[in-house]
Amino acid sequence: MAEKIKTGLDAEDRKAVAQALSRMLADTYAVYLKTHGFHWNVRGPNFSSLHALFMEQYTEMWQAIDDVAERIRALGELAPQGYGAFGNLSAIKDGDPEGDSQSMLQALTSDHETVIATCREALTLAQKAEDEASAGIITDRLEAHEKHAWMLRATLGGK
Repeated sequence: MAEKIKTGLDAEDRKAVAQALSRMLADTYAVYLKTHGFHWNVRGPNFSSLHALFMEQYTEMWQAIDDVAERIRALGELAPQGYGAFGNLSAIKDGDPEGDSQSMLQALTSDHETVIATCREALTLAQKAEDEASAGIITDRLEAHEKHAWMLRATLGGK
């Protein structure tokens, strides 16, 4: 039995936004996992500061993942779950625990830029659908990933 959801958004828009949020969720989860793995495996003279930076970033992402998944549910869709589902939705590849700290920082910077692009695509869809609740969550994620990318670039010595 199909439920009638009366939120002021039509079913097609809800589905499109939920799909975009699902990609954003999968990308965020993949970067969360990679960041957490790098936190465990980073080595070298900057170990302590990078270990702490990675922990700060993966903790922020972990706390945000639930909000995105719950928004997907509020739109009437099922949130993706499991590594297979996330892997099919995400453009983020696994990290290399053998890499040096510079390669870890570069990989995460690139990954956050990928999530930023995913967020911008989702934001466009949410705005087109006049879905302010989703747009707010997406904007929060966009801001967080832009900050994470900046912190990583600055750690690498860039702007």
